[in-house]
Amino acid sequence: MRKNIVAGNWKMNKTYQDAQALVSEIDNMVKDEVTNDNVEVIVTPPFPFLQSISKLIQGNPRMHLAAQDVSAHESGAYTGEVSAAMLKSVGVEYVLVGHSERRQYHHEDADLLLKKMRAALKEGIKPIFCCGEPLEVREAEDHFQYVNQQLRETVAHLSNEEFDQIVIAYEPIWAIGTGRTASSQQAQEMHASIREELSRIFDAEAAYNKTILYGGSANPGNAKELFAQPDVDGGLIGGASLKSRDFTDIIKSF
Repeated sequence: MRKNIVAGNWKMNKTYQDAQALVSEIDNMVKDEVTNDNVEVIVTPPFPFLQSISKLIQGNPRMHLAAQDVSAHESGAYTGEVSAAMLKSVGVEYVLVGHSERRQYHHEDADLLLKKMRAALKEGIKPIFCCGEPLEVREAEDHFQYVNQQLRETVAHLSNEEFDQIVIAYEPIWAIGTGRTASSQQAQEMHASIREELSRIFDAEAAYNKTILYGGSANPGNAKELFAQPDVDGGLIGGASLKSRDFTDIIKSF
């Protein structure tokens, strides 16, 4: 059975004090309310909070820590960069790679994203690889081809062993922070397409066992229907992950 994951991406939000309070609330709610043993919970705070949050959640086996980015370099004169070894040393288990905001604002291309994934994998950190199409591609009905191309340019270059360690997150960019949400049918169609492409790149078993998350404005109102789709294995949650009640209710949607 492939793993169900709900990951909260805090982006550039919260102060240190706010972050401590939020993760403590989530941690307690998960302990008290989440009964599904097949759901893994990931929090993805900004870099300055990683170590303290790692300590806060270490007693809860369902809670895991992710970073929002990682350098492609191991070490050296790269001011402002954070290496995979640094992340590993403070308890990070997952890292986002290829988020649409990194692609758009920092012009990260396929070659760089592949290097980032391999840098993380070398340190035993699991990449959550993000892919997805902007509005103009969706409206032109080229979305399946567009996302498949993103996979062929990056994930396809991983070994079978490397591929086993990654998580895929589908981001309909047109539904992030816009108030629009893909319908459960639209999410399922794309997730099924991604799984089919992965079966062509690797094999059917590897594709079937791959966790694929939905990352487009999921909330407590639509999460249950989204997660009920056969190829949707959880969510990469943005705004709703900044509210402990909303985030926990999404986790409980399985």
